[in-house]
Amino acid sequence: MAIRKTSKVRIIPAEKVFAGLRKQPGYQEAYDALDEEFAIMAALMKARSNASLSQTEIARRMKTTQSAVARLEAKGHRASLTTLRSYAKATGHRLRITLEPLPRR
Repeated sequence: MAIRKTSKVRIIPAEKVFAGLRKQPGYQEAYDALDEEFAIMAALMKARSNASLSQTEIARRMKTTQSAVARLEAKGHRASLTTLRSYAKATGHRLRITLEPLPRR
């Protein structure tokens, strides 16, 4: 009979991890610099959710793979306009890009 050695895994809540990271110099500036990328990823996932579609269904409509859709949602900022248009169409949306003025300093 084999004896299984178990170890306890300590789970740290994400908010506690991020609170610690925010205290590090430069973290907040680096995080803020990714704002546009996070917005694109959130918009993609929101469009898919609103359409009640799975990544597999989106992939089928885009003629690609589920893993490609997963990468797109995880790294949306690296997508071409053609790919973003295809994703939008697959979810029953239209791609719109806006430019917004930066806040005055």
